[in-house]
Amino acid sequence: MWTRPHRFRRLAVTGLVATLAAMVTTTLAAALAQAVGVDFEVPDGGETIPLPGFAVVTGFFSVVGIVIAVALLRWSARPAERFVLTAVSLTAISLVPPLIAGANTSTATALVGLHLVAATVMIPALAWSLRTD
Repeated sequence: MWTRPHRFRRLAVTGLVATLAAMVTTTLAAALAQAVGVDFEVPDGGETIPLPGFAVVTGFFSVVGIVIAVALLRWSARPAERFVLTAVSLTAISLVPPLIAGANTSTATALVGLHLVAATVMIPALAWSLRTD
């Protein structure tokens, strides 16, 4: 059986590796979307989201996910199940802004897809780390 400090450390390392993977994967997917014509233009200011912006935002919210996982590991009797429920719910909520922001269809669709790419990397990695003993 793992000791508590070891479990927290393992979760943190898994989370940081998954965060880097999510940042790279999301940024590459955004570059691919740009290559096929998605402009990522924000309607209010007319500015385009730069590629490094995808990495920064993905990294930030992935770290938020790690913090949630650590808190659940500390205070929940069923941290993996609670984490998956929380993360899937937050991912669903995160899909709303791209759809209501007024961006063109290709940008909104790509942004929704990028949210799902990041979630597909982060959620299973953290849930696995919370489950293993």
